[in-house]
Amino acid sequence: MAPGRAGLPRALTQRRAGLNRALYVRQRRDQLHGGGGSTMSWYRNVVWFVKGLREYTRSGYESASKSFDPADLEVDVAGRSFLITGSNSGIGKAAAKEIARRGGTVHLVCRNKERAEEAKGEIVTETGNQNIFLHIVDISNPKEVWKFAEKFKNEHKLNVLINNAGCMVNNRELTEDGLEKNFATNTLGTYVLTTALLPLLEEEADARVVTVSSGGMLVQKLNISDLQSGSGVFDGTMVYAQNKRQQVVLTEQWAKTHRSIHFSVMHPGWADTPAVRSSMPDFYQKMKNSLRTEAQGADTVLWLAVSSEAVKLPSGLFFQDRQPVPTHLPLARTHSTPGDEEKLMELLEEFSQKFKSTSAVSSQCC
Repeated sequence: MAPGRAGLPRALTQRRAGLNRALYVRQRRDQLHGGGGSTMSWYRNVVWFVKGLREYTRSGYESASKSFDPADLEVDVAGRSFLITGSNSGIGKAAAKEIARRGGTVHLVCRNKERAEEAKGEIVTETGNQNIFLHIVDISNPKEVWKFAEKFKNEHKLNVLINNAGCMVNNRELTEDGLEKNFATNTLGTYVLTTALLPLLEEEADARVVTVSSGGMLVQKLNISDLQSGSGVFDGTMVYAQNKRQQVVLTEQWAKTHRSIHFSVMHPGWADTPAVRSSMPDFYQKMKNSLRTEAQGADTVLWLAVSSEAVKLPSGLFFQDRQPVPTHLPLARTHSTPGDEEKLMELLEEFSQKFKSTSAVSSQCC
């Protein structure tokens, strides 16, 4: 019997009410956005959740890790530079710690200065690596991201960018720039930082970009008609999943146009992190005994960032537990057209350039 399967009926019963609530919201969203109908929404959610119980939990990781080769991570990355966003806690901090243990120079990009300084101190103390640098940046603020990236390019080299920062805001909130906060952080922030640092990455050998997405994106089809979720019923979980689908598309598109850099996007599984506890308290309470550790969630991030095996696989793939996996559920009708994918890049570039111009003017004035 597959790991986790014995507890499936009870787990499904416990989650039935939650699935029904999610289904209602999805039905309303589908009616407003043409998402494929309530039957398809129900199918996607149920198939995804059953898959998650088998694969995304701690037992799923333990099963998958039996095929891991420990030698993949027995590397020395001294002299290589890594930038990790959202690295003061959770998966980001766990990845930073493991890279530091292997001798890498680590740039922590965090929003909260106090927590970031505490994380830096912890990493330095535990690893003995003094090459840990701190940058305070709000990834949801594109002007700030542009300003940071331009400064960083003049002062540092970069071999690996890890886009880990993210948020799941359950009520629709706008940033000071009038951007919906989930979109601003998860999608636009990732786009701006990555595109701004591409020239720096292209200067280095074996350059990589790793983006931490989510398996939740499997229930979403790319929707470019309402990037800021301003229409209909707002459901933070589904907005987050849409953002994570967008990150997968970004990775695929970047891989096509920047051949000298290895791009990857990954799902860490269901891990016990501060973000999960605060953003999904009901889910956490029901699943806390089955969640992965932060280190288990960060394992594939680390593997993609440092292993020589990772870059033997094609650029642009979606990973789970060190293996490339499909980006769509069977029969879920979540495939998007090439035109929509290209349009997403065009729209994000328009946003990006708008805030780049503002940032440039601000820098000149000050």
